[in-house]
Amino acid sequence: MMSMPLLGGKNVPFLFKAGLAISVSIILFPILELDAFAYFSKPIPFAIGVTSEIMLGVIIGLSVNIIFAGFQLAGQLVGYQMGFAIANVMDPQTGMQSSIFAGFINIVALLLFLAFNAHHWFLRSLTDSFNLVPIFDFQMTGSLAEHLILIGSNMFIIAVKVAAPVMAALLLTSVALGIIARTVPKMNIFLVGMPLKIALGIMFVCFSLPYLSTFLRNIFNELGNSIHLLLITI
Repeated sequence: MMSMPLLGGKNVPFLFKAGLAISVSIILFPILELDAFAYFSKPIPFAIGVTSEIMLGVIIGLSVNIIFAGFQLAGQLVGYQMGFAIANVMDPQTGMQSSIFAGFINIVALLLFLAFNAHHWFLRSLTDSFNLVPIFDFQMTGSLAEHLILIGSNMFIIAVKVAAPVMAALLLTSVALGIIARTVPKMNIFLVGMPLKIALGIMFVCFSLPYLSTFLRNIFNELGNSIHLLLITI
């Protein structure tokens, strides 16, 4: 629960995270059919088992957070192209400085994450983890490492797809400004280019928001299958 997007941010109080984790545990405990096991009588195997369960939860949360890292990377790319790299703000989710547009796209993605009920997949994965991965039986396998690498590579694909409309528009703008600079040498192209790129960037971001909503819906709909496949590979 503490690695879940939105709830795992540094701006969320720790007591709220702990209380939410305990509440979900109390709700899930009666509906789970768990076999008896003798790990409680042995402290060392019990400690290793608890550590493995923590790693399992962190890996599930990491698979979701990587998607949001792709959205933030897309915002960084857009911000650099528009010239907003010098105006960084503090991101409350990560506690690090990021571009203004990175924070904007990240907030839009979080709101749509809740609007599309994608967080239900995360809660369902907690239940499925007990059925697909027996308690204290988590093992780091090669297939799991390959699946995590595949999820990490999807981060860059998501970032390029989200930022593609704005990047293409700003690339054509830079080419046009370069041609103007060669044909009209006396024109101060830097004075004209900066506000022009900002205006076009904001305009194309607004134009791409409806398509971004559809794109995020497709990604979040596939989130359940991705987490289920991750649990199967363990």
